[in-house]
Amino acid sequence: MKYVIVLGDGMADYPIEQIGEETVIEHADTPTLDELAKESEVGMVLTVPEGMSPGSDTANLSVIGYNPKKYYSGRSPLEALSIGVDMKPTDISFRCNIVTVSEEEVVYGDKVIIDHSSSEISTEDAAVLLKAVSDVLEKEYSGYKFYVGTSYRHLTIWEHGEVLPLTPPHDILGKKIGEYLPADNILHEMMEKSYAILVNHPINIERKKQGLNPANSIWFWGAGTRPALSDFEAKNGKKGVMISAVDLLKGIAVGAGMKVIEVEGANGGLHTNYEGKAMAAVEALCNEDYDFAYIHVEAPDEMGHQGSLERKLQAVENLDKKVIRVVKDQLEARGEDFRLLVLPDHPTPIRLRTHVGEPVPYLLYDSTKRKASDLLYNEKDAKKSGVYIKNGYEMIDHLFEK
Repeated sequence: MKYVIVLGDGMADYPIEQIGEETVIEHADTPTLDELAKESEVGMVLTVPEGMSPGSDTANLSVIGYNPKKYYSGRSPLEALSIGVDMKPTDISFRCNIVTVSEEEVVYGDKVIIDHSSSEISTEDAAVLLKAVSDVLEKEYSGYKFYVGTSYRHLTIWEHGEVLPLTPPHDILGKKIGEYLPADNILHEMMEKSYAILVNHPINIERKKQGLNPANSIWFWGAGTRPALSDFEAKNGKKGVMISAVDLLKGIAVGAGMKVIEVEGANGGLHTNYEGKAMAAVEALCNEDYDFAYIHVEAPDEMGHQGSLERKLQAVENLDKKVIRVVKDQLEARGEDFRLLVLPDHPTPIRLRTHVGEPVPYLLYDSTKRKASDLLYNEKDAKKSGVYIKNGYEMIDHLFEK
């Protein structure tokens, strides 16, 4: 038996008036999910424990079987594992986004955060901008190191630092940043100085000419200490692979001793290499003797943060046709028995443009034990099923039939 999780990051949503009070999943053209739902278990699961922040960090830890209340030590440290930064016990790691803030205001704190991803900036451009920042700030402030991640998502290590409360930039889109800036003077100063370094950088001048948002400030958040996850194979008796373009997910895999598969063209955006991810999972399961594949697709979450209904619908439809369909057809063609779990990590409602910690719909399909169901895969039918898993970290045991 082979096991697959297809995780559509943030694809759950609220009913939306302009599409007849349907959700994105409900309205999207998803023939594969519609077909599977007729033979699957459909229900709801709470992936974010009550009282914890509804981030992709806590939610994906939960989905992959780690109780966030036990294992979570901060988001950025998990990303540090992916980047290859060997954190010391006294190090504090921060996510360092390259964001877009408004440029009209003279006072930095009066600026408004426009885009947490700087128009989904490429890693290549972001690396140049981060180097411009680090060349200045690492000389001026000892004990801080900057590391390039992926797209707008980067890393800062503070030696002998402390975990501080910081606000994720995607939670305050369209808001004035002053009241959300770090209380720590040095972190505040570095963010403000980064704006002076980046606002007239040649890359940003060119981006504005192209109609793209300038990547004109860094933003710290997600502080934490070095994580310690138990080994996934020892815990579950399954050899696993992680397929994602996002450092957070790769870091969880590294911490759990899973193999990380890099897929060319996978970028965490709407136009990622969906088919390449699906085929990488199939090859690992069928030709490399792995038991479990976790396919993470970031695009629905990014489109939710952008507040774009059209693009979020497209992301979910791409997931259906280019990932789930490919995995199902390929495993069937190769004669593999499999169990497939499809779910989001959390909702990212378009009208809020940020995460919420509410239960999400899941679909669990077993090629050897097909059920007869009149439900479709969406939030409304999943609630109607009456099936509810309160502890999201137990979902993996349900997948593995423990």
